Amino acid sequence: MEAEPAAKVGSTTALLVVAGAAIAAYGLDQLSKFLVVANLTEGEIVPVLGTLLQWQFVRNPGAAFSLASGMTWIFTILAAGVITFIVWFARRIRSIAWAVVFGLLLGGVLGNLTDRLFREPSFGLGHVVDFISTPWLIPAIYNIADIAIVSSMVLFMILTIRGIGLDGSREVRPAKRDAADSAEPQTASSETPAAAVEGDVPPLREAATGA
Repeated sequence: MEAEPAAKVGSTTALLVVAGAAIAAYGLDQLSKFLVVANLTEGEIVPVLGTLLQWQFVRNPGAAFSLASGMTWIFTILAAGVITFIVWFARRIRSIAWAVVFGLLLGGVLGNLTDRLFREPSFGLGHVVDFISTPWLIPAIYNIADIAIVSSMVLFMILTIRGIGLDGSREVRPAKRDAADSAEPQTASSETPAAAVEGDVPPLREAATGA
């Protein structure tokens, strides 16, 4: 497959976007958790939009959306590995969209990792603060960090399906390339009538002379 010209940005710009998205996701996550812990009682349900949106403060020892409870230390190690990989890999990014993907993922993972490192019951085994409940949509309670992680995954799939690379270039599908080639004007090389006539003149003259 060929690639369309890349809409590149500099590595510094891409890194700034990664950092900005990560700081925004991490800051919103930690601020919201601070407000929840300070103002809500654990287990309390506060309707915001009836049953569409509720605040419900719980402490989650598992992964995102309360999955795999009891394996906190494993997710702590995995989160630390993901963060290390993102920081190392970010220097290769030359696309604003991909920078947002990695920034949201970094901020979300870092937000939940902070809870696991510094919240009760102990370092590395802390429980993540979850508080967003939408029973009609997802039968689980989650937080801003989870939203950032899921959003990064959705954007990741969109960019992958569209064939957009880390450098911002987009793959040209064979069908699209063939259609573009067929639309180009075709120039056929052929002898002009004049040339054909000139080519016949000498034999005609010889025939007339011989007669």
